[in-house]
Amino acid sequence: MSFDASQVYQPAEDTFLLIRAALAEVKPEDSVIEIGTGSGAVASAVQKAAPRTIGVDINPHAVAYAHAVNGVETVRSDLFSAVSGMFDLILFNAPYLPTLPEERIDDWLEYALDGGVSGRDVIERFLPQALSHLTDTGRILLLISSLTGLSETVSLCAACGADAAVCAEEEVEDGEMLYVLKIMRSLV
Repeated sequence: MSFDASQVYQPAEDTFLLIRAALAEVKPEDSVIEIGTGSGAVASAVQKAAPRTIGVDINPHAVAYAHAVNGVETVRSDLFSAVSGMFDLILFNAPYLPTLPEERIDDWLEYALDGGVSGRDVIERFLPQALSHLTDTGRILLLISSLTGLSETVSLCAACGADAAVCAEEEVEDGEMLYVLKIMRSLV
């Protein structure tokens, strides 16, 4: 499979924060899926700790890149549309940048960045799907930005029947904060 690396989201601060959070959370016996795998850097790091790890991306360049460059088993899918099975750990560095229609760049890389007007459009679709693929004791690690709205995203989780808490955070440029939310099904 050939790919255009310029159309693949390359590791940045958010990637490294999610890697650290995932390595602190993952167990060797976990079945792991990374949605929006991009370069495959997160899935590649995690699969060393939990061999049953796959990466998923809507972007055909990312799917090919993650497999060829980082050795990640990949599936091309819009979120979970081409995925079956249950997972103990679901990872997602969501496209979280608030994006107006006139700001869209109309290429494959846009799928990694464009969170819609609120920054939560993809997250709103992701949460119910992820919960339906999560084992009873499973965990979701969702990376978002302060631009996405932390309290709004936690409220979305609650509306889907899940509890969310910040398990990792990091300040990046201009006061923007990156957060990794650990999400689990509500016990009540």
